[in-house]
Amino acid sequence: MAAHRKPRQRPIGGPTAWRAATLALAGAATATAFDGTAHAEPQLTPAQVKAEVDRLYQQAGAATEKYDGAKEQADTAQRRLNALRDETARKQDVLNSSRDALGSFADAQYRDGGFAPAWQLALSSDPERYLDDASFAERADERQATAVSQVREQLREIEQLRGAARVQLTSLRSRQAELRRQKSTITGKLAEARRLLALLTPRQRTEVTGDDGTPGRASRSASDPRDDLARAGSVTAPDTRAAAAVAYAYGKLGSPYVWGATGPNAFDCSGLVQAAYRSAGIHLPRTTYAQIDAGRRVSRSELQPGDLVFFYSGVSHVGIYVGNGQMIHAPNPSAPVRLAPVDLMPFAGATRVV
Repeated sequence: MAAHRKPRQRPIGGPTAWRAATLALAGAATATAFDGTAHAEPQLTPAQVKAEVDRLYQQAGAATEKYDGAKEQADTAQRRLNALRDETARKQDVLNSSRDALGSFADAQYRDGGFAPAWQLALSSDPERYLDDASFAERADERQATAVSQVREQLREIEQLRGAARVQLTSLRSRQAELRRQKSTITGKLAEARRLLALLTPRQRTEVTGDDGTPGRASRSASDPRDDLARAGSVTAPDTRAAAAVAYAYGKLGSPYVWGATGPNAFDCSGLVQAAYRSAGIHLPRTTYAQIDAGRRVSRSELQPGDLVFFYSGVSHVGIYVGNGQMIHAPNPSAPVRLAPVDLMPFAGATRVV
């Protein structure tokens, strides 16, 4: 019977192994190309980059308005919380004085041998025990009952204030969480926009952002301030306050865009509008979706200098109309405060503040 021999294994290597490895790598590369797990980013044209950057800036602008609104509400909640805490502290001082007065009376009663057990409840550090002793006021004389009744009322007021403070604290924390969410959205959108712009040459970036040095549309250094003043002086506004707001906007041409900023040296879109009308003595809400309801709606054909013009379906951008189909607005982080045509973006409506 022939002996069974284990087949001799060939060593790894040689031309056959090289060809097999090459084919395996080629197959892996083909599979990777099909499943899309690792491939180079497709080359985008400047037009495609512009479209994507515009979309990202619009989304960041919408998130900025939500951030501004949440910040305004958070600031309001914080002020209310501080006021409630101050009021609670004042009433606590009054309560402590009232209890001290009751303690003095109790000491006198004790020295006279008339210290009733109810006084121990009145001076207890546990207010609940004190309030539960409903029979105490009936046993005390009229003056004592009045003093105790006042302490009862003070305790109730303090508890109400503490409850209101807890509600405000919950509201504040909710607003702060919203701020963090919107800030994360904004920074993410802006970072992606910067990444896309970095793929372009300097000349292409200039074409995409429109920061081409045109007077009134780019940096202040490219624009003669005397021209700005001349344009502002030539504006015929229907009201002196509207004219003042327009003049303020002209004076801020070239200022940088910073989300959440309201001046005097940097702005977001609604921050510029709010600051311009604040300089004219008019207080406007902080956000675009509140500003659009801050005056009388007007049609596009009725626009006059000083009117607020709004854009996009979510009313997430605003500018100040200055006449001749032009507005001044704070566009986005890649472009400073500038002049631009009203038809640059999808028109959503207009409001006349004065």
